[in-house]
Amino acid sequence: MISLSMSQKIKLAIVAGALATSSLAYAQQKDGLECRYLTVIEQGFLANHVKYSVRDSELQTRVVEQYLKRLDPSKIYLTQPDIDQIKKITNNVFDKTKNKDCAFLDQTQKIVLERVKDRLAFAKLYLGKDFKFDPATEFTFDPEKKAWPKDTAEANDYLKKYIQFQIGNYMATDMKMEEAKKNVIKNYERAVKRTQDTTEDDLYSGYLDSFARALDPHSSFFSRDVLEDFEIQMRLSLEGIGATLSSQDGFTVVEQLVPGGAAAKSGLIEPQDKIVAVGQEKGPMENVIDQDLKDVVKKIRGAKGTKVRLTILRKTGDGKKRMDVTLVREKVSLEDDAASITFTEKEVGGVKKKLGIINFPSFYADSRRGGRSSAADLKKIIKEANEKKADGLVLDLSTNGGGSLEDAVKIAGLFFQTGNVVKQSSKNEGRAEAALRDTDPTVDWAGPLVVLTSRISASASEIVSGTLQDYKRAVIVGGDHTYGKGSVQSVLPIPNDLGAIKVTVGMFFIPGGKSTQHRGVDADIVLPGPFSTDDVGEKYMDYSLPPKTIDAFLSPEAYVKEGPSAWKEVKTEWVKSMKDRSTERVAKNEEFKKIVDELNKAKARGKVIRVSEVLKDKNEKEKKDKAKKTASKAKKNEEYLKRPDIQEAESVLLDLILLQEGKALLPLKQASAK
Repeated sequence: MISLSMSQKIKLAIVAGALATSSLAYAQQKDGLECRYLTVIEQGFLANHVKYSVRDSELQTRVVEQYLKRLDPSKIYLTQPDIDQIKKITNNVFDKTKNKDCAFLDQTQKIVLERVKDRLAFAKLYLGKDFKFDPATEFTFDPEKKAWPKDTAEANDYLKKYIQFQIGNYMATDMKMEEAKKNVIKNYERAVKRTQDTTEDDLYSGYLDSFARALDPHSSFFSRDVLEDFEIQMRLSLEGIGATLSSQDGFTVVEQLVPGGAAAKSGLIEPQDKIVAVGQEKGPMENVIDQDLKDVVKKIRGAKGTKVRLTILRKTGDGKKRMDVTLVREKVSLEDDAASITFTEKEVGGVKKKLGIINFPSFYADSRRGGRSSAADLKKIIKEANEKKADGLVLDLSTNGGGSLEDAVKIAGLFFQTGNVVKQSSKNEGRAEAALRDTDPTVDWAGPLVVLTSRISASASEIVSGTLQDYKRAVIVGGDHTYGKGSVQSVLPIPNDLGAIKVTVGMFFIPGGKSTQHRGVDADIVLPGPFSTDDVGEKYMDYSLPPKTIDAFLSPEAYVKEGPSAWKEVKTEWVKSMKDRSTERVAKNEEFKKIVDELNKAKARGKVIRVSEVLKDKNEKEKKDKAKKTASKAKKNEEYLKRPDIQEAESVLLDLILLQEGKALLPLKQASAK
């Protein structure tokens, strides 16, 4: 999830407090992090964090817990004795960093390396000639729901089950047993290599990120590479070849081509191509098999107008084709992540209605002069909807994890006159919350509005949906409630290009006075959704901050009763009527029935799962994902509009249009909606 940013000036921000101290200026002597900077950067987090100000024993315990999770997130390498030993090594960790003693990082890394080597040796032994695949294997897949293995024997016993799962994954792709075994062994060999190749900079970054995540779920440390990726997502543009890449079995694989990018325009690159070597305009080609994806991406990205050479491996029938390609890097616009609108026509009561469906995947914003922003894009989209005389709009935030706070305020204001959108608390508890207002008196869209949400709609999405609900400006349709992230983060770059800290600087409140923290925004009309499970939401995250409530701060000037900008408040009786009709439609919808069945199946599984069931679900998902990746933009949009929640949101919008027109809703069996 892209974090909610307090300001769009991420490149110009100066880290307050400790990060501005002169000691960090010594970074100019070395290209990278050093042990002596850790305490200074820790203090930068504490100087800005909304809740924590000191390094106490509770925070120290949390840091170690997060660090252990980072070392072995799947709990397949370390044993309980290893955990006990690492806890001894990291005892009084704040004293160690304060005294510029980072030996504990090397010591723990050595323990991890030994265990990774141990599991590789066991995997080779277990996958010998006597190995038999057993799809009936049952095991606890979620590391959060199992303890660390008590000894090596228990670790190896779990690894047997995990390897069964890995073998099944490969065989499910029609791979032969012996090749699957080789691939699994290569996975563990790569794990050894990655652990051996861990740099000092990686160790420091990992520790600092553990420190940040011990404060709350949304504070984190950005290394230089991570900061670059964050800025790309916020700008929706980068300079490179225009391809989405992934790492599969040691290969860098082309997942998707960005329309209009260098790779797509060349006609020489195809999805599922494997990049096995990379070279710049001059110089040798470098083999990139088994390299970390981030390192390969770093080699491929570059300034606009420069050339990059790639060696491609492509599957052709039963064989493979090797080819060399030279591409000129270009500025790439990530249009798939940008706001867009699709118009549909529906007939209800013998009358055709034009509906606009706005796919709004993130609150992006480029802080550079003239940079692109989601608020400006949405304003243009709404202008188009008015010009095409749309009768109503669906604003789809169901996959939107958040982004720019400034844009969220502007976007909420597109649908009413002027007034308060959100209040933000600060680190100083004695200071009143700061109100953020929409100051543009233009009502860009005054017509009927439905906002579609889900359990993964978060942060800025919750500000917009919660604000529009509090002003009775829109009907909220979707998951039972949104994610529940009611905190604000600021991204503060560290001097001398050492990365950045992303730190929670406040909590936000919507106009009704409630925080969205934990509770989220309740849907007016609830639809079954794939994310409506008991473990999706802010309240299930480690160390999530507690919710609060303040007095309501709704602005009377937001409402417009007369004239072309007048908009109608959503009435309680309307919601009840629309909810009853939606419940009836959903009960008859086969796609919603499938979603409910899948949710019930997942709940019945509990902690223990069967390899065959996981593989079946995974196969179906991978087939769908592959179809999405290779589909044209038109095909993707067609599939998007077929989603049951999109179609039901349209049906609710049609009901809302009729109600705002003062017309009675026909019983469903008499209504005609095509």
